[in-house]
Amino acid sequence: MSEREPAEPAEETSFVRPFIITGGRAEPLQTDLRLETLVVAVGAPDESLTFERRHIVAVCAQPTTVAEVAHRVGVPLGVAKVLISDLVVAGQLACRQPAELPLQMLERIRDHVRAL
Repeated sequence: MSEREPAEPAEETSFVRPFIITGGRAEPLQTDLRLETLVVAVGAPDESLTFERRHIVAVCAQPTTVAEVAHRVGVPLGVAKVLISDLVVAGQLACRQPAELPLQMLERIRDHVRAL
């Protein structure tokens, strides 16, 4: 009895390489974007934007963190940072850093994580 080799899974044709989405860039124009940076759309998405950029502007109708944008758009964090920074420079998004957490709050978070 000969064993049949499993059929290779069909390649997903909808996958787009991250470097295609960012135009080959790996570094954002704005280097101060952190995971917790809040971004919000300045207006309605410009129809001339690419699909991912339009999607980001739509997601940011309400203030949203950079990490959440990456998750909701379905792109790696580095790609999200590049696209978000492009949109901030283009005037489509505004960003603001949340206030720093007080040391006491950070210590409490650390203690709770250790307790897990």
